[in-house]
Amino acid sequence: MQSTSETPFSPLGRRGLTAAELALGGVALGLLGGLLPALLAGSLNWGLAILCYATTCALVMTYWPYGALGWANRVTLARAVLVALVAGALANEAFSVAIWTWLMVAVASLMLDGIDGWVARLTRSYSRLGARFDMELDALLILLLSTGLMLSESLGGWVLLIGGMRYLFIAASWGFAWLSAPLFESLRRKAVCVWQVVALLLALTPLTSHLTASLLALSALITLSYSFGVDVWWLYKQQRR
Repeated sequence: MQSTSETPFSPLGRRGLTAAELALGGVALGLLGGLLPALLAGSLNWGLAILCYATTCALVMTYWPYGALGWANRVTLARAVLVALVAGALANEAFSVAIWTWLMVAVASLMLDGIDGWVARLTRSYSRLGARFDMELDALLILLLSTGLMLSESLGGWVLLIGGMRYLFIAASWGFAWLSAPLFESLRRKAVCVWQVVALLLALTPLTSHLTASLLALSALITLSYSFGVDVWWLYKQQRR
């Protein structure tokens, strides 16, 4: 999610504009859920999807200091709607009944991940806050795909390390403040993030054998561990200095 310029409205007015756009996203979630009944087949599926989207809305309302979200943010909001659908389908293993539809929604979310950044650069509306929301959506999608892979392929709980490593890193920063220091821009970090999603999506397709799925997941975990290791070592050296 990217930033937009601040509007001249009062704080209450700005929050109203933000809430209105988030509400439209909720309407989109309802419409897509109705058009894809296999994904949100029961009340538990709907509940999980709504909870996921509502949490996103709460974070946006808490940290977004401007008014209208802007076009780049709206693309990211569309991603949040798709990620909520992915999350909702995990309940009752609805995703396994409509696995191709589930994967298509996840792929659509991945494609939008590149578009929101392009729109932000085109409109010169990039911000650290927007980039953070975009990154957290990536992390959540990877965690959801890891969960789906564990449920569908019975690979074991180690698969969740792929999606959980980001959150373990955040938890570790509570005890070691130097882990929360800003990181340098890295093409390696972005490439590894994309590979996590691609590897998990390939592993989840019904055409992929159990062995191949295991190898894909293992490659995702190894590359992610390496990337986190590089960043942690760099942060440690900065702290020592």
